[in-house]
Amino acid sequence: MALGDFFNQNKKNDEAADITPVLPSDIYQQGVLSFEDVIAPTALKVNSKDIELGGKIIRTLYVISYPRFLAQGWFDPVINLDKVLDISVFIHPVDTAQALRKFQKKVAEVQSQILDRQQKGLVRDPKLDTAFQDLEDLRDKLQQAQEKLFDIGVYITLYADTREELDKTEAEVRGILDSKLVYLKPALFQQEQGLKSAIPTGTDQLAVHSKLNSSPLSSIFPFTSFDLTSDTGILYGINRHNASLILFDRFSLPNYNSVTLATSGAGKSYGAKLEILRSLMFGTDVIVIDPEREYEQLSTAAGGRYFNISLSSEHHINPFDLPKLQEGEEPKDILRSNIINLVGLFRLMLGGLTPEEDAMVDRALSETYALKDITGETDFSNMEVPLLSDFEMVLSGMEGSDSLVQKLSKYTRGTWSGFLNRPTNVDINKQFIVFSVRDMEDDLKPVAMYIITHHIWNAVRRNLKKRLLVIDEAWWMMKHEDTASFLYSMAKRGRKYFLGVAALTQDVDDFLNSPYGRPMLSNSSMQLLMKQSPTVIDQLQEIFNLTEEEKFLLLESGVGEGIFFAGLKHVAIKIVASYTEDQIITSDPSQLLAIKREKARLATTNPQNGAQ
Repeated sequence: MALGDFFNQNKKNDEAADITPVLPSDIYQQGVLSFEDVIAPTALKVNSKDIELGGKIIRTLYVISYPRFLAQGWFDPVINLDKVLDISVFIHPVDTAQALRKFQKKVAEVQSQILDRQQKGLVRDPKLDTAFQDLEDLRDKLQQAQEKLFDIGVYITLYADTREELDKTEAEVRGILDSKLVYLKPALFQQEQGLKSAIPTGTDQLAVHSKLNSSPLSSIFPFTSFDLTSDTGILYGINRHNASLILFDRFSLPNYNSVTLATSGAGKSYGAKLEILRSLMFGTDVIVIDPEREYEQLSTAAGGRYFNISLSSEHHINPFDLPKLQEGEEPKDILRSNIINLVGLFRLMLGGLTPEEDAMVDRALSETYALKDITGETDFSNMEVPLLSDFEMVLSGMEGSDSLVQKLSKYTRGTWSGFLNRPTNVDINKQFIVFSVRDMEDDLKPVAMYIITHHIWNAVRRNLKKRLLVIDEAWWMMKHEDTASFLYSMAKRGRKYFLGVAALTQDVDDFLNSPYGRPMLSNSSMQLLMKQSPTVIDQLQEIFNLTEEEKFLLLESGVGEGIFFAGLKHVAIKIVASYTEDQIITSDPSQLLAIKREKARLATTNPQNGAQ
């Protein structure tokens, strides 16, 4: 069948042959494309049970039966089904006077059946009694104008690439509705009318109706979507589909970790700072590793501590620090774990180790701790720990260590010596802590982030609290196997210590291509996908099982928009902040400049306030 005929029934296809000579203008008009020709597939084939339309196979089903009661939201699982489908609901009002006349006749029929059974001495039929009560109740409500009656047609049109996929989708939809005692049938030999009823022309050509009054009709309300609103937690944003609030508590999930993937400028740091600010209000301790000095203003406003880690900084962390022993912990286990982590650090610092060098470093570390009387048999909680220079001294006394000592010298005596070879003077006993590595050389950033996370991990194990560790630009750590492995280990073990790890990255490729990228995603109960680059969207679609609509939603999202995943649910989100929150957390250079100018103006006009 030609598509023009299908969408234009009023055209005459049986015109008599025209014997008039064909003019050039007529030939031109025959080649002109109509709007239907542009948007429609080339042809379709109507079968008894489906329609082949272009490369798709289409099947229309209609509802034939409803239960006595319809619960609110019974249709939501079908509406939110992750399949391509169209739902058409046709509502035809029924004249109340006409309906009452039919009800009177129906009530008389049911009443006569009940009396007939009584006269014959048959057992009472509960179905007839219930039907009589329902009819009488509805008739009273119609007479009192409390209800109205409608002819309802509910049609579901399914789309698939193959018949096998179509049958599977139909079985899934049937299964959902059968469990609610709502039954479907395919529109046999009426698929053409079914498709015409599904397209947005507002014509009910299928005309398969059931009578429903106002109350059950309201339960078919189709404009619903999944909500992520709970009784506890913080506000993450607004549901873009139904404007409901997305309130959630990450500490109510099986693990407390999250991953945020977005392009530069999509608003991932803005969303993270908003979560931090709101989490602090509920007593959560927050620690941030900040690679771009974006959290300094928030730290000042929230009364936190801000540590600038660089080669010339006065803040130092000794990688040889050991955590205090907790009840039930064995010194040898803690020492062994710390030595393993330090071997990974030196592998990163020295540009890799051969198996022989790996064994040499491991032995040198044990001897370095032994210099300070720290062994697997002693309680080292209050003992002085060695420095990097102590390790260099031990290593230099080993045969074949010249190359390692030479590489290590730049960290102890060379240009990088001010970073590692000092005792720790960083106290993170505060609700909000920020470590900035912006001023650290790029080559040393992964090393710095490794040492900071190791220091944080020791503190987390020492004191059990509800904590959130935010690692912005986590791709710095995912670039190297040792740092990625340590971050993944923290994410896996953090739940035991009430720690949630929030990893944010704009370099999705580096993150996902790391051996620990996908394991990090699978060990995170929350994910936030914001605006994405076309180069990675197909990979994300496969990983997160996104529909085509969700894929394009991510490509076209504005700042602060995306898809929020929590457990088994996900919704389209828009991150919103109050004016005061926005002034504290903004990273927009134009806003920051305006705030700076306003502060300078106030300081000039009122020196006393400016000083304050």
